[in-house]
Amino acid sequence: MLSRVAESLYWMARYLERAENTARFINSTTQVLLDLPRGASFGWDTLLKVAGLDALYNKHYVTANEADIMRFLILDERNPGSILASIHSARENTRTFREVLPMEIWERINGLYLYARDNAARATHSRSQRYEVLNGIIERRQSVIGLLVGSMSHDLAYQFLQLGRNLERADMTTRIIDVNSAVNLPNDGTSDIARERLWMSTLNALSAFQMYRQHVGVHIEGPAVAKYLLTDPHFPRTVTHCLGEIESSLSVLIDYQVPLQAARTAWRRLDSMCFDDVSPAVLHEHLDQVQADLASLHDAITRKYFSLHQHSQMQEQSMVQ
Repeated sequence: MLSRVAESLYWMARYLERAENTARFINSTTQVLLDLPRGASFGWDTLLKVAGLDALYNKHYVTANEADIMRFLILDERNPGSILASIHSARENTRTFREVLPMEIWERINGLYLYARDNAARATHSRSQRYEVLNGIIERRQSVIGLLVGSMSHDLAYQFLQLGRNLERADMTTRIIDVNSAVNLPNDGTSDIARERLWMSTLNALSAFQMYRQHVGVHIEGPAVAKYLLTDPHFPRTVTHCLGEIESSLSVLIDYQVPLQAARTAWRRLDSMCFDDVSPAVLHEHLDQVQADLASLHDAITRKYFSLHQHSQMQEQSMVQ
């Protein structure tokens, strides 16, 4: 397979996953706001740091208020991680290699883009409209993945889709969990109940509430939720499950040793993590380390499988100059 096509497939999958999980991230934040007790506060600047977008946001906006942050995360194409920008990038990547995908995929992704383009502004008007529009994006994106899984040969092209999808999903799962660090709760008798509701919102944001109750228990406790969402091997949105899918895809490819070693480093990090203390500051530090491991895994995949294409591009540009 051409390195150029492999990279486009990888990034198409990452962009689509990023769009869905940013929608989940925002819905989780909205639910947190609705559940805050009196005396609690929400750090919008902390939320931007959790998303890894604080520096870019500060280039274009003066204050970190809800309206501007929602606009930045949903429809501002100056932010390449916004929902609209991510879907647009996925659409443009898909346009260049339509021949390796099922015929209907282009129509589904184009329909997703048109829906997002036409409704993104409405998502910034009110919280109720925001929830409705973002759910529409999540549902349409899931129909794309369902079609890919059900009608695409699980060949080399599919493995690069899997790499991109699971790497992005693992990273975004850590950021959705980390939303808790943006909430400052009052030091009174309501804080324990409020923290429990925050963790419930996290489970709901990842569509994990029912599976958590089946496999862990009916009580929503921070350490148990964090451990489940990071290390459960069976639920498809946990970091451990995503790493398992990444390893399976790498095993089909050639020269997978270096990326596999990077994946194993992330595994070891999760295995050594202690969940006795999941206070916002401690958990935030652990999640930052996991995100750094995932970034290293991305770099290893890029160097091994996409560097030839990137090197050729650099050579062509130098010849033109």
